[in-house]
Amino acid sequence: MGILRTGTTSAAVRIQVSRTGRPALQSPIKAPRLKPAGLPTELPLDQILLGDCVAALEALPPASVDLVFADPPYNLQLGGDLRRPDDSLVDAVDDDWDKFSSFAEYDAFTRAWLAECRRVLKPDGALWVIGSYHNIFRVGTILQDLGFWVLNDIVWRKANPMPNFRGRRFTNAHETLIWAARGEASKYTFHYEALKGGNDDLQMRSDWYLPLCTGEERLKDEGGAKVHPTQKPEALLARVMLSASNPGDVILDPFFGTGTTGAVAKALGRRFIGIERESAYAEAARKRIAAITPLPPEAFATAPSKRSEPRVPFLALVEAGLVKAGETVTDEKRRHKAIIRADGTLLLDPAVGSIHKIGALAQGLPSCNGWTFWHVERDGALMLLDTLRGEIRAQMAAA
Repeated sequence: MGILRTGTTSAAVRIQVSRTGRPALQSPIKAPRLKPAGLPTELPLDQILLGDCVAALEALPPASVDLVFADPPYNLQLGGDLRRPDDSLVDAVDDDWDKFSSFAEYDAFTRAWLAECRRVLKPDGALWVIGSYHNIFRVGTILQDLGFWVLNDIVWRKANPMPNFRGRRFTNAHETLIWAARGEASKYTFHYEALKGGNDDLQMRSDWYLPLCTGEERLKDEGGAKVHPTQKPEALLARVMLSASNPGDVILDPFFGTGTTGAVAKALGRRFIGIERESAYAEAARKRIAAITPLPPEAFATAPSKRSEPRVPFLALVEAGLVKAGETVTDEKRRHKAIIRADGTLLLDPAVGSIHKIGALAQGLPSCNGWTFWHVERDGALMLLDTLRGEIRAQMAAA
C-alpha cells in the first residue's frame, strides 16, 4: 500500500487489454493548437488532458504552474527480447511510446516539451525530470540550453533493482533526477528545515534510498499484468513535492501515466494537471486518484522556515526582561562564560561584541551562532537563548 493512501483502492483496475496482457495502446490524440490570444484564462486543475503532450502544453497559459514533474520516455533502445538465465522473458519496456527512430528525433521531442514546460512555469517555478543513463544526459544538456538553472541532480538508489541478467554490465540500480529552477534568478521553493527535521536533524542528501513500486501500490489489470511498466513509487513523488512545493501549488505532469503525481498531489493538498496520450493509462489514473482521501491539512502544512521568521535582536530579550544586564551566559558544557551588558552585547573580558562574535571568540572559531551556543540558567537548568527568542516571536505573532 502506498505511504500516502488513506482511502480504499481496488487491486484490479478495469481497462481494456490486448492479447499480450498489456494495455491496448491508441494512437496519439492531438490537442488543438491554440493561438496565444485564445489561451484559456482558467487552468484545468485536477484534470487529465488526453492527447499529445506538446500540443496540450501549448494550450496552457504562460506562467501558470508552480512545479513540473516529468517522467518522459527514456528511449531505452532495446534491440530484442531480454531473458533471464532460465530463458524466461523479462517484462521490459518495449511500448511504442518509448520508441524513437534516432537520437535526433528524441532530442527534438525533448526540446519541444521542455520549452513548453518553461513557458508555462511561473518565474519562480522549478522542474524535476527523471531518467536513466539512456536519456538523462541528453535531457540535461537541452534544459540548460533552454535557460533552466540546474540546482541538484538526485540519485534514486533502488532498494530492489532488477539484476543484470546477462552479466556483462553493472546492475543498473539507480535513476537520476534533475532539479532545475526556471532560470538563474528564480526564487525557487525549498523546505530545507522540514527535510532536515524528518531526516533526524541531518541535511537531506542527494542520494535517496527508496524501493521500487511494488505490492498493492502497483496497479494491475484483471489478468494480473502491470498496467504501466514504469510506475513510480509514491514515496519518490512525496519527497519531491514536500521539498519543492507548497500546499495549494499547481503541479504539472506532462507524462502522467497511471497518475502517481496526481495521487500524491491530492493527498498532500496540492493541485495537479496531468497530460497523457494513452487512454488506458488515463482511465487507470482517474480511478486511482478518485480513491485517494486527502490527508488532514495539519499533516502536510508547510513548517515555518527559520529564514522567514521575524528578526529578533538579542537586545530585545534584555528589554523584555527575559535576560538581565549583568547576568552570565555559558555554553552547554559550562566551559565559557560571558556577561550580558545593558546594550545587548556580551563581555568576555576584555572583548565586547555580539552574542555571535563573542561565541566565536570563546571557541577560537571564525563564526558562531550565538543563539544556539549560549545558555542562561533557569530553575537550576540551562536554557538556550534561542528558546527565549522563540517567546519573543510568539508574542509578535499573537500581536
